[in-house]
Amino acid sequence: MPSLQDELLPSTPGKFKIDHRVSHHRQLHRCFSSTSTMFLWALFLIALTASYLSFQSFINTGNRYFAASWGGIQWESQVRSSAQIRRSGGMSVLVTGAAGFVGTHVSLALKKRGDGVVGLDNFNNYYDPSLKKARKALLQNQGVLVVEGDINDSRLLAKLFDVVHFTHVMHLAAQAGVRYAMENPNSYVHSNIAGLVTLLETCKSADPQPAVVWASSSSVYGLNEKVPFSELDVTDQPASLYAATKKAGEEITHTYNHIYGLSITGLRFFTVYGPWGRPDMAYFSFTRNILQGKPITIYRGKEQVDLARDFTYIDDIVKGCVGSLDTSGKSTGSGGKKKGPAPYRIFNLGNTSPVTVPTLVNILEGHLQVKAKRKLVDMPGNGDVPFTHANISLARQELGYKPTTDLQTGLKKFVKWYLSYYGYHQSKPLN
Repeated sequence: MPSLQDELLPSTPGKFKIDHRVSHHRQLHRCFSSTSTMFLWALFLIALTASYLSFQSFINTGNRYFAASWGGIQWESQVRSSAQIRRSGGMSVLVTGAAGFVGTHVSLALKKRGDGVVGLDNFNNYYDPSLKKARKALLQNQGVLVVEGDINDSRLLAKLFDVVHFTHVMHLAAQAGVRYAMENPNSYVHSNIAGLVTLLETCKSADPQPAVVWASSSSVYGLNEKVPFSELDVTDQPASLYAATKKAGEEITHTYNHIYGLSITGLRFFTVYGPWGRPDMAYFSFTRNILQGKPITIYRGKEQVDLARDFTYIDDIVKGCVGSLDTSGKSTGSGGKKKGPAPYRIFNLGNTSPVTVPTLVNILEGHLQVKAKRKLVDMPGNGDVPFTHANISLARQELGYKPTTDLQTGLKKFVKWYLSYYGYHQSKPLN
């Protein structure tokens, strides 16, 4: 058995003097060569692993992209088609909350007169999403695309503005409802504040910047006891978190107008009702419960005073929204830089004819031809206010706003829609 030393010697005999130092160095050289090779292999494996992980990340990202409800050549074509202007002097409008109550009606009105309209809605489950899906189908039948997505998705908003240079934004997306804020306050901050900021960031960076019209609320008047409510009134006593987020929205929009030159109009809606309405609203739930023979709860204020609301029919609200878009004026910035002052306006949109809740119930009983089972309860401290009453003189002057539908007529139209949509049959015609 040859020794290790023999194996290191040449096989051909000759004059060769064994140098143990050389032998040692050769062993070290082989050792280091082996270590270097291992090190290189380790680097190779690390690089290969990193490449694999990067590739997997790319594949996963791609899968998420292709699985998303937006993006791609066909999607962009649909967006452009929906946004196409079909009248002289028309506008291209991004309507957020387009599958909502007001959003649907405004989108239909704009599309009908030849404006380009693209909708955005997240179809949340605050109330029955099937109603929102039905509204979406209604819009699709009229050529309005409703993109499913969240107002906080800055990538989606940037993509929409990249595909279409919107001239106007009608921002109606929001978490609605006064009482629900006590159950889920975070949803109000997410939608009404963070979502608003995300949208305004996109608008101020757009070139050209769009004019923005957005839905504030009559709730900002809070505990104000001076009536009728005027846009000049102080609004620093909100009675609910919902009202506080809308008031915050007014301050935020003023800031973006001041710094970035965005043309902004805020609309304070007063108790909007009508066909395709929100199921969480009193008139809607009253109708459902009356037809089902269930009792309805009617709140009363201090000293048994009946609550009163300035009920405003949806068609009148739509007129105010469209009028606000038409008179909005242009934003003065581009790419996030202000070039001059831009319009900043706030308007009440109401009917300026408050009606008590018991009177509302009386009208519903007449149209439904069913007697309501009333349960009178003192108003709890849940953020509701005892009355609302709009001063609409500014909207009349600036927008040509003229509400024409009284509560009797408006509820008749709502009940007719409700009975048809939910499949009820009446033995007698509506009076």
